[in-house]
Amino acid sequence: MAGGFGSRFWPISQANNPKQFIDILGNGESMLQTTFRRFERICPRENIIIVTNSLYADRVREQIPNLQPYQVLSEPYRRSTAPCIAYAAAIISQLDPNANIIVTPSDHAIFDEAKYDHDIRQALSITACHDYIVTIGIRPTDPKTKYGYIQFNESPALPDAQSLHKVITFTEKPPLEIARQFISTGEFFWNAGIFVWSLSTLRKAYQTFLPNIAKSILTLKADTSPDEVEHVYSLCDTISVDYGIIEHAENVYVLEASFPWSDVETWDLLYNTYPHDAGNNSIISGTVFTYDVQNSVVHIPANKTIVLQGLDGYIVAANDNTTLICRRDQEDRILKFISDVELNQMMGSIYMKNKK
Repeated sequence: MAGGFGSRFWPISQANNPKQFIDILGNGESMLQTTFRRFERICPRENIIIVTNSLYADRVREQIPNLQPYQVLSEPYRRSTAPCIAYAAAIISQLDPNANIIVTPSDHAIFDEAKYDHDIRQALSITACHDYIVTIGIRPTDPKTKYGYIQFNESPALPDAQSLHKVITFTEKPPLEIARQFISTGEFFWNAGIFVWSLSTLRKAYQTFLPNIAKSILTLKADTSPDEVEHVYSLCDTISVDYGIIEHAENVYVLEASFPWSDVETWDLLYNTYPHDAGNNSIISGTVFTYDVQNSVVHIPANKTIVLQGLDGYIVAANDNTTLICRRDQEDRILKFISDVELNQMMGSIYMKNKK
């Protein structure tokens, strides 16, 4: 899934260049490229399908060259994850009606790829034999409020899969005090948003819980015209697979991840994910000179130089024409900053037109 805007990583992530196409982690490749490369080790390259917004289809093909037409699916409208997954499943059903399917975002950080491979292969072996929806759970390290939480039955669900547990409940982004209570019980994982299921299990779930999507998007084909895809999407509900299926189905199981993970959704999460220097700073990109700087995250263009002095707990982020300097503990204001900047740019454009 590669269709998000990634607005919380503004200004380096913008509507015309969102997070999944950027080297967020400073490793020399975009998050989409890293995810694609990771899955080339798990399945044949031709089995990887990328679903994105129609605005980004060309960008996907630029970053991942030599893909077949069916491997890049363009969504004409944003309808959240349930339609997105159904669209990919419809195409997969033409290729292999007995397929086993992994659903993953394109913009998450995985820090031990060998362990990731092991866990995904284990999940695939489970869903190949059982009518299970398997989600990947991350053992919490602290009470984050930006993640969903999965309550699980502590007993292993299968004798030969000690890390697999029956899911009891899902809770989306709880308040801090509730998150603390969850962690104290030891009965909750973070929800990584990675799902593994067979095509037959997926179809049954959509037919049961999202019949309108099953009757519309699940019937699309690789040669369906763009106009017909747009028509189907225009009538489709906007709903996530979590709300639409996962929270209602009885056959949902969670496999505890053995790999470190982050969804890297915000600057603060990136700071907590990335290695720190002696000043407890995460210097990700660019040439950066720091003096009395602590607990800050810095991400500027690789060809730029910046000198920072006297900052404690800040975000410093820049693209070629915009720089953000913001307290890490106030990053929720970024959406307001974006609105103000865009309004200023729009008013400047109107002024210039009137002046002409």
